[in-house]
Amino acid sequence: MKKRKLAALAVGAAGAAAAAGVGESVYFYRRTMKRNHAKTDRTMKMAGTDWTQYADFIAERKAYLLQQPNEEVSIESKDGLKLHGRYFPQGEEKKAVICFHGYTSDGMKDNLAISNYYLRKGYGLLLVDARAHGESEGEYIGFGCLDREDALRWLDWLIGRCGEDVEILMHGTSMGGSTVLMASGLELPKQVKGIVSDCGFTSPKEVFTHVLHSMYHLPAFPVIPAADAMNRRLAGYGMDECNAAREVQKAKVPILLIHGSADTFVPAFMCEEIYRNIASPKRMLIIEGAAHAESYYKDTAKYEQALDEFLESLNQSNCKSENNCKNENKGES
Repeated sequence: MKKRKLAALAVGAAGAAAAAGVGESVYFYRRTMKRNHAKTDRTMKMAGTDWTQYADFIAERKAYLLQQPNEEVSIESKDGLKLHGRYFPQGEEKKAVICFHGYTSDGMKDNLAISNYYLRKGYGLLLVDARAHGESEGEYIGFGCLDREDALRWLDWLIGRCGEDVEILMHGTSMGGSTVLMASGLELPKQVKGIVSDCGFTSPKEVFTHVLHSMYHLPAFPVIPAADAMNRRLAGYGMDECNAAREVQKAKVPILLIHGSADTFVPAFMCEEIYRNIASPKRMLIIEGAAHAESYYKDTAKYEQALDEFLESLNQSNCKSENNCKNENKGES
């Protein structure tokens, strides 16, 4: 009788532990993967970047941006969602950049500062709201895995707007950085000339595992496997189904990676892993002391210099491929 009682207690304890694990997984999933449950203030707290020190700089850049001619645009995703963006045309619209924002943000927040750089360089600017963010539809966050397919739709829209001879750059920050890296493994239009990823992660699974370990001091099991199963059923993709470090092995366009050495949210070792795997021409800049998504603000001059050099390398590459460079040695113009 005593043995039966002990066995019953053991089974009950195991059941309670399993129930607790399921409850913990469901709680984690709702807080991270579902619209209106994933909160911006919580993300900012986890990221740990002190944005108050840049408030005046950001406000100045925002005021300038909103003074520029712009228009609201929308497309439909492959699965029928209406996605929202804002387009800022420049000149003859023969150069354009699409900017992708980070987790729980929107197109008009993460890209305020960097937009000034591209406008000064004569690039038309398309700021998009990822699915389940901003004014775009969607219940489940795509974490780059779904957003990379949406990126193809945005590229089609931009080519239709600017013409077949437009030269396009893709620039993403955090989740947006992962989006453009994951998109590098797809068959991109020939108009895409380069990709810039700022503090992108390898995969949702790996970044959430890191967060659980470093911030909550919790093991990945059972939360991550359970969340993965739920996400496959509800959102239609696995949390390591699309991994930036794997996708860049198929990349054909040049890639510039930028990351902060003091990033505790998406650690710099993810950037280094991605860099090692890139198959196309590649560059990497690590900004010393920069926290998550802080690199541009921490050292604007170095960041813009890296962009200048990257864009110049793209121009040279494009020039050679089209055989229309000026040959100064021969005095040709």
